[in-house]
Amino acid sequence: MKIYLAMDDTDSLNSRGTGRLARATGAEIAKEFHVDGISRHQLFVHEDIPFTSHNSCAVIHIEARERDDKDWIFETAKECMLNDFIDGSDPGIAVACADEILPPLIAYGRDAQKIVLNQEKARTLAANLGIRLEGLGGTEDGVIGTMAGLGLAKGGNDGRFLMCGKIREMTGPADVESLLDAGIDAVYTVDGHVVRDGRIIIQEGKSAKPCPVDGRKILFVENIDGQFHAVKRG
Repeated sequence: MKIYLAMDDTDSLNSRGTGRLARATGAEIAKEFHVDGISRHQLFVHEDIPFTSHNSCAVIHIEARERDDKDWIFETAKECMLNDFIDGSDPGIAVACADEILPPLIAYGRDAQKIVLNQEKARTLAANLGIRLEGLGGTEDGVIGTMAGLGLAKGGNDGRFLMCGKIREMTGPADVESLLDAGIDAVYTVDGHVVRDGRIIIQEGKSAKPCPVDGRKILFVENIDGQFHAVKRG
């Protein structure tokens, strides 16, 4: 049973980011269920949308045992977020089983990347689809991006993984075999060639950032002067 837990607008300019909170929350959830990954999704950047730095949301991908597990997942994540609430933030949280994320929500996620949306539309959509959505402070504008995150994550072809498998344990350059063992499904060049072996150049101190593509975790690379360099997309 695939369950998605989304969060948005949890930080301020001088605080830890939403990605870090998502990883901490994912670690708590992983004590009970398998966390398949945590993805980041870029939303619309516009002067009418308040955001901290990049206007992105985070989604935790969870393999649960049954539908009712989403209640425990929601409460656990909510407690993590409230315990690390940042003054000036406007967080939102939502949880849904994969089969509850229907085409209107996937379309809403795409809309959130190109037009200005509002809380009313997010809350109405959640109510109509039976999705548990809640604002956790401030203006609660985070519910807008939170709902978008669910749609974008379920769509399966958006954003990049902040965490999957053991990929964050590997920083700097790494060989393809090690990256595959760590949780990446395949390595491709941006012009379409599969890379089966060799060394991938990744910035020192940074980990690879694969992208969700049709349910797989794909790392894209670019050949620069005979060396494959990891490309950060999404």
